[in-house]
Amino acid sequence: MCYSPEVDLIAGLAVGAVGIEAIRHVDDRRNLALAAVPVVLAAHLLVEAVAWWGLEGSVSPAAGDLAVSVYLIIALGVVPVLVPYAVMRSEPDRQRQARMFPFVLLGIGVSIVLLFGMATNPHGATIGGRYLAYHTVDPAYGLTAGFYVIAVCTPFLMSSQRRLVVFGVANIVALTLLSVLLSSGLISLWCFWAAVSSVVIARHIRETSTNRQSESSGILAADRPHHP
Repeated sequence: MCYSPEVDLIAGLAVGAVGIEAIRHVDDRRNLALAAVPVVLAAHLLVEAVAWWGLEGSVSPAAGDLAVSVYLIIALGVVPVLVPYAVMRSEPDRQRQARMFPFVLLGIGVSIVLLFGMATNPHGATIGGRYLAYHTVDPAYGLTAGFYVIAVCTPFLMSSQRRLVVFGVANIVALTLLSVLLSSGLISLWCFWAAVSSVVIARHIRETSTNRQSESSGILAADRPHHP
């Protein structure tokens, strides 16, 4: 979420371009889910722009309500499953992969609880100054929110890839600061962190692909017969 529909729109288009670039550099299917994360974040931002316009009366109430529902489905049902799965899938170390799997299951459990609360209770959004305040029912808010953060953040810290570990630490710090800003009713800057996250992921995939191609070229050169 961000502090205006225009910023959401611009950020969504920029993040979408980064996501397409990330997918374009995927040369190993194990990285495909990770490359899809920026695309999902871009869709999230663009959908929220429509939600803003619906609340402002710039689009029909039906379109605005649908956008709010789609936004919540992505936030509550897609992100807590996709992110831990994407990190696990991209992990080259099989043992670390196995240790990440419980966090994928945790994300699935969190998603089920949150989507069930959304499906069985009223939900919506209101403009809260420089952010949108989303309303939905979580049967055990504190517990579910904690499990959500654990499922999404922990796999990064368990990765054998240094860049993802560093990002995981930065992600925890950023989420904490952004949550404080939002809970204080000041401003929402989630869109900027979505952009930063997308750039980090795209760069990681591009450099991973480049390193793999260099290693393959080196192996082929070593295998090539040398003639006196």
